[in-house]
Amino acid sequence: MKLILLFSISLWICSSFSNSQRNFQNRTSNFQVGVILDLESMVGSMGLSCMSMALSDFYSVHRNYSTRLSLHVRDSRGQVIEAAAAGLDLLKDVKVDAILGPQTSGQANFLMDLGDRAQVPIISFSATSPSLHTQTPYFVQSAQGDETQVGAITAIVKAFQWSQVVIINEDSEYGSGIVPYLSNAFQSVNAHISYRSVFPVSASDDFVLKELYKMMTLQTRVFVVHMSYTLGARLFLKAKEIGMMDKGYAWIITSGLTDSVYLMDSDVAEAMQGVLGVKPLIPKSKQLNSFANRLKKRSLEKSPGIGPADLSIFGLWAYDTLWALAMAAERVGLKETPKALGNSSVHLNVSDIFNFKTSGVGPQLLKAMSETKFEGLSGKFHLVDGKMESSSYQIINVVGSGQKKVGIWIPSHGIRRELNMNSTTTNHTNSREYIRSIIWPGDSTVVPKGWEVPMSGKKLKIGVPVKAGFTDFIRVTRDGQANAHISGFYIDVFKSVMEALPYAVPYELVPFEYPDGSSAGTYNDLIHQVFLGNYDAAIGDITITANRSKYVDFTLPFAEGGVLTIVPTTYEDVNDIWAFLKPLKKELWLTSIALFFLTGLTVWILEHRVSSAFRGPPSQHVGMIFYFPFSTLVFAHREKIVNNLARLVVVVWMFVILILSSTYTASLSSRLTVQRLQPSITDVSELIKKREFVGCQEGSFIVDFLKKQGFEGSRIRTFTSPYDCDEALSRGSKNGGISAFYDVIPYSKLFLSNHCDKYMTVGPTHRTDGFAFAFPKGSPLVADVSRAVIELTENGKILEMEQNWLRNEPTCAGQEESMNSITISLQSFKGLFAITGGVTAICLLVFIASYLYRYRDFHGRISNSPITIWSKVVAICRHFDQRSLSSGLSPQDKLPEATIICSENSIQPTDLPRSHEIVSFAPEDASGAIHLEDMSSAQHSGVVHPSA
Repeated sequence: MKLILLFSISLWICSSFSNSQRNFQNRTSNFQVGVILDLESMVGSMGLSCMSMALSDFYSVHRNYSTRLSLHVRDSRGQVIEAAAAGLDLLKDVKVDAILGPQTSGQANFLMDLGDRAQVPIISFSATSPSLHTQTPYFVQSAQGDETQVGAITAIVKAFQWSQVVIINEDSEYGSGIVPYLSNAFQSVNAHISYRSVFPVSASDDFVLKELYKMMTLQTRVFVVHMSYTLGARLFLKAKEIGMMDKGYAWIITSGLTDSVYLMDSDVAEAMQGVLGVKPLIPKSKQLNSFANRLKKRSLEKSPGIGPADLSIFGLWAYDTLWALAMAAERVGLKETPKALGNSSVHLNVSDIFNFKTSGVGPQLLKAMSETKFEGLSGKFHLVDGKMESSSYQIINVVGSGQKKVGIWIPSHGIRRELNMNSTTTNHTNSREYIRSIIWPGDSTVVPKGWEVPMSGKKLKIGVPVKAGFTDFIRVTRDGQANAHISGFYIDVFKSVMEALPYAVPYELVPFEYPDGSSAGTYNDLIHQVFLGNYDAAIGDITITANRSKYVDFTLPFAEGGVLTIVPTTYEDVNDIWAFLKPLKKELWLTSIALFFLTGLTVWILEHRVSSAFRGPPSQHVGMIFYFPFSTLVFAHREKIVNNLARLVVVVWMFVILILSSTYTASLSSRLTVQRLQPSITDVSELIKKREFVGCQEGSFIVDFLKKQGFEGSRIRTFTSPYDCDEALSRGSKNGGISAFYDVIPYSKLFLSNHCDKYMTVGPTHRTDGFAFAFPKGSPLVADVSRAVIELTENGKILEMEQNWLRNEPTCAGQEESMNSITISLQSFKGLFAITGGVTAICLLVFIASYLYRYRDFHGRISNSPITIWSKVVAICRHFDQRSLSSGLSPQDKLPEATIICSENSIQPTDLPRSHEIVSFAPEDASGAIHLEDMSSAQHSGVVHPSA
């Protein structure tokens, strides 16, 4: 009985479970997902395996989900056409809700248009071109875009201070998409792209060798490679074959190649020894280790060497992508059960090839996936604007049969040795000290300097200007038909600079000349030859100019720059009738005269009311104002100074007069007793106005410089030797010569040292950037040579060489004294004049303030009176003209009271000041009364009537 009961219960449980399973299947919604991959490639087969495992893992964890993904796999066979046909089949016949893939950027570029038309998300975990995600919203890049690794590559270049790089990429959507980002990034760290080599996807071995040999002739030794692993493997095999994987080379590969290194044959891995690479950083986790072990067991027969450290990043992205899509499908929810499908083969009808309905689920699925976030095997899964959020990159070094991690690049922190999430430092650094030791190509531990002279037996060809004269600094001589002998101060400077470099640079000096030994052109022509590549550099007395810098790069200057104007000298004429005016300059004369008048006027104002010596008729007042300050020149003034303020003004003024007169006497005596040299032309602008002839060295940049200064081309004459310049300056412009000679400072000093008593410089020194060595644009030698120039300048080696070369040149004794002008300028007396002017002004202001305050009642009544403004001014002036009683006047000098007849609109007697304070300001009548009606006549007559 018990057995029957147990059997019945078991049948009921099985029946219930079967019914629940049937009910769950009826409630499950299937999402049709297409998969387009190249199943014959390593990335395609790895991606499909990882997606299959992801599908099984996801629904084993989420058994209660009401949605399921059904995968429909298509093989693109690595062809865009096959991928397009598969996409049309999936969209038109299968009516998929999403497509995973395609595998390459070229295939994705076509399929994304179909997805946009059908509103079906195209999700690729392996198409990484940065130009894809911007074309349509229905393309989802569930992989790190190639542009995200540019920062890591640039950080490596900056850390090792490489100034030049060569970009090698394949000619495809994948290969070309990263190039603009690399160009901008290298420019930001001052790294120049010296060459870009583009390889066709199906490039032959001959083409590969030809390009490698071309790059081998370049000076640059840093190469950034971005191409598929099949083409990249052939590239490194050929590079190893011709010796480009030896010591001194540096190779950097992008993440696509770095991730595929473990897939390559042993001979390819051996050829890539010492290569640096970057790939996305995969955080370690238990789930990752478990997945790697299961994948290893599953693919043991096909790929026995795969372990946790050899996992492909594309496989992990495929795994996480399918998880994200399954999560998004569950968020969208139930959908109608699709109709039964027949044969899933590709059926194309040309008439309705693009005639398919838009998906009703696609937009919802796209939105749900963009909002999906979780921690996947490859790290955090989060889409930003249709592409994977940027992450950190690890820097690896291909060593032996594996990869050695030498550093980590974090977008916000730069290069670090380890990823420390708890670090509080925020500084960004790209220093090599944070990179572990690296084994470079050729099994070298020495960091490549990034460039070197091509080892093809060719030396650097250095152009040297050839000159018939002015050979003191550069000299090219020949012994019959023998080789040219090049010497000179600047040649020794160049040789010393090259010897100071930390490496050897083979070079040869080649004169810039025709077969007959004559100069092959101007300095600009020599610079142009460097620009054309006929010379590797140009040295000598080459001045840095803005125009030349457009074609070549200059080092730092090793000799001072500047252009001087040299003119003949004449002796000063001491018999000139106006010689007495020359000791002081014009502005000093005018300022002194102004101060003489100001001082005389101030003393008169201060003394007029208290001293009888400063009183009298108006003519005497004017004479006293001019006489008194001039009499102080010889201390001949006899006027008694009463006012203390006036005494202070006079004391300061006499101190100034003492210094001014002494200086004038000394300067005039010197001019009359010693004959001095002076330039024949003092104002350079007069040369232009008078259309005088001027000269300069032949082939020099000074010809263009003079034209910019305003000289006509027909008035400029060039010379080949200092002797010709001397002859031309001696003759002068009117006799077929020149009035002035222009040259750079080194040559000007040398020329003047040989003609001390004949010529001198006038005018300002026109600033130029000095002499420097010229190299082709972007030459890596410029920075190192400039450093060597600085080193030789600081340790005095260049100065020592200059003294050795010019020790036999004559020097001019006392030349500076003969050239200096002894005319005194205003600048020398500005301090003294400021003192006397300040003291005078302060004393005058104190006196005026005291006067206004003392007679404030009088001035108040005058200002309030109804008379005209002019009458008020006249009244105040007459009041000031009266002698002040405070000076100790006798009783008979006191003024009688004035009587005013009050008429209509006249001033009331009570409004007037006391009799001893008032000054009569109107004509008096017979009775002694003063009438306001007659004020106008007083104004016009200008007569001052003192009281009787």
